[in-house]
Amino acid sequence: MKLFCSQKDLSHALNTVNKAISPNNTLPVLNNILLKAEGKKLFLSATNLELAISLFIEADVRNEGAITVPARLVTNYVSLLQSKKIEMHLMDGLTLSVKSDRSETKIKGINADEFPLIPKIEQPKNITIPVEHLNKAINRTVFAVSQNPAKPVLSGVNFIIDKEQLKVVATDSYRLAEQKLTLKERADFDLQSIVPARTVQELGKVLSKTTEKNVTIEFSQSQILFKLGETELTSRLIEGSFPAYEKIFPKTNKTKIEVGIDDLAQTVKRVSLFARENNNNIKLAATNDGKLLISTDETKIGEEKAELSIEITGENNKIALNAQYLADVLSYLDSEKVCIELNDKLSPAAIKPCKEEGYVYIIMPLKI
Repeated sequence: MKLFCSQKDLSHALNTVNKAISPNNTLPVLNNILLKAEGKKLFLSATNLELAISLFIEADVRNEGAITVPARLVTNYVSLLQSKKIEMHLMDGLTLSVKSDRSETKIKGINADEFPLIPKIEQPKNITIPVEHLNKAINRTVFAVSQNPAKPVLSGVNFIIDKEQLKVVATDSYRLAEQKLTLKERADFDLQSIVPARTVQELGKVLSKTTEKNVTIEFSQSQILFKLGETELTSRLIEGSFPAYEKIFPKTNKTKIEVGIDDLAQTVKRVSLFARENNNNIKLAATNDGKLLISTDETKIGEEKAELSIEITGENNKIALNAQYLADVLSYLDSEKVCIELNDKLSPAAIKPCKEEGYVYIIMPLKI
C-alpha cells in the first residue's frame, strides 16, 4: 500500500470513524481503524461490533493494500501534522509509514484480515430526510433513554415510519420524548426500529459537523444504515417491542401554562439545588393571577421558593415533578416560550414548544 492524501481530509475522516471505537474492547483489532487503499480512494472503517462507521476520501493511490492501526494514536498524530499533504505506505510486515514535509513516523498495526466484516443491509427499506431535522429530533429525544440494562428495549431510540411521518421516540418509563418529522416523500411501508442510544448519540455528533444537506436511512430486520455522502453508520437494532407509549398521552388538559424558557430553566436550576436532598422533587403551582410558584420542601440544607410571571388558560393547578427531568428538556428546546399542560396532580405533565408542532415531552408526576 502506498498513497498520498490531504492532511485535512485524513484528519477529518479519522475523527469521524473514531467515534465507533469503544474504550473497553476485548479484541485488540477493535481498537484499530482499518485503512484500505483501493482505486483512487482511501477507505476508513471502525467498529465496536454494535456500531460501525465507514467513509472514504480521495487519494493518489500508487499501490493498493490495507492495514489496521491504533485509532487513538493515528488520529492524534495526524491532527498534529501541519503539512497539507501526507504520504502513507506499508512497509515490510505490519508497519505503516506516515510522512509529511518535516516528519516521518512508523506505526505498528494489525493485519487487515483480522478486522471484522461490516455487514451489508439486505433488501433495505429507505427514507431520506434533511440532516437538520434529524439532528434536532436526536437532540430532543436521546437524553430520555433508560440507563437500566434490565430494560433493553428502553435503552434505545425508537424510529417509527408511519406513512408520511418519521417519529423519533425515547423513554425511561418516567419520562418520554417524541419528535415527529414530516417526510418529503410518503413511505410505502410502516415499521419500527429500536436503535441503541450509543449509535444515536454518535450519529448526532456526525450530523452536527457534516456539510451534507440530507441523510438517507436504510432499514432492515436487524440493522439500520445512515448515509451522509461518503459517510456510512451501520448499527445493529435492539430486539423486542417498544411499549405502546401513546396511551399515556393526555387527551385533554385543565390548565395550559405559557412561560419563557430561559426564565423557567434558570428558576428550576436554582430550586433544584435544594431539591437534591428530596429526590429532585419540586412543586409547581399555577394560579389564575398569572403566577407560577416553584418550590421545594424544607430539607437539611434549606428550601427555596421562586415566582414567575406566566400566561395561563384554564383553572388553578399544581403538580410535583422531577427537577432534573424538567431541566433536561428545557436545555434542548430552542423556542422562546414553552407550554406546560396539566390535568391534575396525579396525571402526567405535557411540555411542548409553544409555537411549534410535532414535539411533546411527558413527565410522570411525583407525590405532593
